[in-house]
Amino acid sequence: MLKINSNNNIELSIIIISYNTRKITRNCLRSIQASLKNSSLKYEVVVIDNASTDETVKSIQYSVSGIQNLKIIQNKKNRGFAQANNQGVAEAKGKYVLLLNSDTVVLDNAVEKLLQCYKRNEITIQFLGGKLLNKDRSPQPSCGPFYSPLVIFGALFLKGDYWGLTRYSPNSLKEVDWVSGACILTKKEYYNSVGGFDEQIFMYMDEIDLLYRAKQKGYRVFFYPEAEFVHLGSASSKGRTYPILQVYRGFLYFYKKHHNTSLSIFLLKCMLQLKSRIAIVIGKLTRNSYLINTYEEAQKLVEMA
Repeated sequence: MLKINSNNNIELSIIIISYNTRKITRNCLRSIQASLKNSSLKYEVVVIDNASTDETVKSIQYSVSGIQNLKIIQNKKNRGFAQANNQGVAEAKGKYVLLLNSDTVVLDNAVEKLLQCYKRNEITIQFLGGKLLNKDRSPQPSCGPFYSPLVIFGALFLKGDYWGLTRYSPNSLKEVDWVSGACILTKKEYYNSVGGFDEQIFMYMDEIDLLYRAKQKGYRVFFYPEAEFVHLGSASSKGRTYPILQVYRGFLYFYKKHHNTSLSIFLLKCMLQLKSRIAIVIGKLTRNSYLINTYEEAQKLVEMA
C-alpha cells in the first residue's frame, strides 16, 4: 500500500478501480487534480489496482503528484469491480464517497458541483450520479428504469436507448431508478447500510443491483446533469464479446436474486434466447464470425442457467 500526503481530516473519498488501464487511470487522476486545484475541499483518492500487468501503479507513482491524500492499494489478483469497490470504501476515511471509473475524465469542477448538489439536498438524495459524456462530448445514456421484462424487451429488440426507454441522459435534476456505476456519489453509511456491491457480480449490473437494494430500503437516487464527466466506456474489457456475455450473466443473476418466480425467469430466458438466435442467423447470413461465436456462447449461458 502506498500513501501520499496522508491527512486524516477527509470529507470526500474518491474510489477508483484500475485494471490494465495505465494511461486512462493516469489521465483520470490528473483530471481530478485539475478539477479540485483551487478547492478547499478535503479529499482523498483511493486507487485499487486489480493486479494490473501494464505497470499502472508505477506510472501513477512517477507521473501523478499533488493529489491530496493519494492511496494506492495493489491487489495480488483481479478481484473484480464489485469486490474492489467494497475494498476501496472500507479504506475510505471520508463521510462521502464518490465511486468513479478509471476511464472517466472530470470536466471543470464537476466533483465539487456533484458534492455541493448532494449536500444541498441531503434530506432528499441518498445516491447521486453525474452526467456522463462520450468522447465527442455528446450525452451518454447513463441512468434509467429498473429492468422489468418490458424494459429488457426494449433493450434487446427495440433499441431502447435510442428512444429513451431503457437508458437516457436528463437535462435537469431528476429522480431515477439507477445511475451508472461509472459515477456514483453517496455517504459511506448509506453504501454500507445496503451491503455495498454484490461480490458475486464480477462486472456489469453491479450498480443496478446495488441501487435496487437501496430503493428497497427507501433510499432515493437522482441524476444531476450540471456535473459533467467524459466516460470512455469498457476500457478494461477486451473486445465486445466479454461485455455481452457479462450482461447476459448479469440479467440472469439479477432476476434469480430479485424476481425469482417461474414466470419471470421463463420470460427472461425466452427473450435472451430469441436475441441470441436472431443474432446467430444474422451472423450466418453476413458471414460475421463475431456475431456467431458471441451469441452461441450467450445461448449456452441461458441454457445452463
